[in-house]
Amino acid sequence: MRHSGRTAVILAAALIAAPAITLAQEPVRDFSQLNTRLTPGDTIWVTDAQGREVKGRILSLGADELTLEGGGGRTFGAPDVRAIDVRRADSLENGAFIGMGVGGGLALTACLIAGSGADDGEAGWCAVAVAVYAGIGAGIGVGIDAMIPGKKLVAYRAPGSAAPSRARLSIAPVVTPRAKGLALAFSF
Repeated sequence: MRHSGRTAVILAAALIAAPAITLAQEPVRDFSQLNTRLTPGDTIWVTDAQGREVKGRILSLGADELTLEGGGGRTFGAPDVRAIDVRRADSLENGAFIGMGVGGGLALTACLIAGSGADDGEAGWCAVAVAVYAGIGAGIGVGIDAMIPGKKLVAYRAPGSAAPSRARLSIAPVVTPRAKGLALAFSF
């Protein structure tokens, strides 16, 4: 019985992590493969060979160049591009589910604390209250989720260009005859 609990926890963690793992994609390294990640009309951020970032909407996308809308159209050839980032919209579904859980959960908790359910009449009203507050919570969750922009993802990174440096946290054990603990190092 003890192993089945661990198995259930591991299975639940795998199911929760699976969508994130499948969505994480490495950027393409060949300019001609950009059409597998981007389409005309997408808003992108292009980092050129000098490190300048230009934001624009894709007007046209070819095997060796791309053109952005605005200002007569700015064209970038493959050798002139170091990286291309794109922002993908987040689904509002998760906001609805979180809001529904919070609203319905709070209503259910209030019903349980108040002792509702002692007779059938009060249990019916409690069920209605849970449904109503779950719906209100779902609406609020969708509204909040709509205000949060999607994640900015790297769609293309030129061969030989390094990924931008990011903050790092290192944790190492420290074991001496007089002390035991952890050493933390933060770099950026």
